[in-house]
Amino acid sequence: MASLNLNKVVLAGHLTATPELRQTPNGVSVTTFSIAINRRYSKNADGQNQNSNVDFITLVAWRAQADFITRYFKKGSAICVTGSIQTRSWTDQQGAKRYSTEVLVDEAYFVDSNTQGSGFAAQDSFDTPAPQFSSSPSASAQFEDMSNDDDLPF
Repeated sequence: MASLNLNKVVLAGHLTATPELRQTPNGVSVTTFSIAINRRYSKNADGQNQNSNVDFITLVAWRAQADFITRYFKKGSAICVTGSIQTRSWTDQQGAKRYSTEVLVDEAYFVDSNTQGSGFAAQDSFDTPAPQFSSSPSASAQFEDMSNDDDLPF
């Protein structure tokens, strides 16, 4: 029987610090940053909401994703990412085995409605600034009245 391997993460939170772009010795862009994610509220025995706890998740983005995140996000920005969990281990200077678990970012998205380029995902090219979107329809927008439900395709 074949085994199923699935490692997919979707997270939404707020950056805890402004991410900094770094370069490997080979010139590959990378950034390591963390986001704060509130846990869901739960009810106590009296039916009252308990205070939520916050999880701080470490993320690593490479190449185009690193460029995109460091260009458009700063401390406090809301972000949604998809990626996979990875673990690393090493021996520290005292000889102790250390472990780190982090999310390797595949995609990053704007979440704030007031963020420049809301709804824009990282692309392979960053020669142009993020697109501007307006939340109000333009004067030239044409809307058609669909008062008859029989015309709907579903």
